[in-house]
Amino acid sequence: MATFKSVPNLANRWKIAVLAVFLAAPAARAADEQQKVFAERAIAEYQHARTEYQGKTNDVVAAWRYARACYDLVDFTPSDAKKAELANEGIGVSRLAVARDPRSAAAHYYLAMNLGRLADTKRNLSALRLVKEMETEFKAALELNDHFDFGGPARSLGLLYRDAPGWPASIGSKRKARNYLEQAMKIGPGFPENHLVLIDTSLKWRDTDAAKQQLEALDALWPEAQKSFTGENWQRDWADWTNRRDTFRKKVTEQSEPLKSLRNGR
Repeated sequence: MATFKSVPNLANRWKIAVLAVFLAAPAARAADEQQKVFAERAIAEYQHARTEYQGKTNDVVAAWRYARACYDLVDFTPSDAKKAELANEGIGVSRLAVARDPRSAAAHYYLAMNLGRLADTKRNLSALRLVKEMETEFKAALELNDHFDFGGPARSLGLLYRDAPGWPASIGSKRKARNYLEQAMKIGPGFPENHLVLIDTSLKWRDTDAAKQQLEALDALWPEAQKSFTGENWQRDWADWTNRRDTFRKKVTEQSEPLKSLRNGR
């Protein structure tokens, strides 16, 4: 990881690079206005977390918050090269945090999350090599605090096992994916993300009945969740959750129609 002194204008470079994406064309400005707001907030949080860590380099909480900000900003970063640079920044500070406090679930968690960001930019054998370390770090976080990020370690392990190639290439396992995703649901039953991940997974596995049941459960808890997760910090999540819920509802309908025809003997 580069030292802060060697990259004094890093925060400004991220701001210029990220905002350029949303200012590229007049036709896109109106449609992307909400995302532009979210990007500006991610940049501001990154700058704040980085500055806070500069003044508290031995503070593990400041370190993992900085790593989290790196992870979040990747979503608004325009190129794989910049995504990788930002992910490596988060990895570096997370490794330092883990070294200082091996019992920090958050430090292990955001190390794994940023390793995942880096793997997404690789798309080759080096990405597969990162998967095993992600598994190790998520398991460490799960053992230390399974409730962190509303079941985040179990949820992330479930997604890792779901999306990774299977043996012998990698660690992918449908059985493990199901077990961990269901564990995350038990830990955080009121957290919309846990439901959405299960719905998405059921749709990927063509288990339409399960997806429909999970969608109904999500609809039932939605009003209460809107009361629980409030404020500016949750606005981006709600925009994402709403979009995904609508998308999954359409997919459930699309997958249900052929099944109805088969059951009716058509």
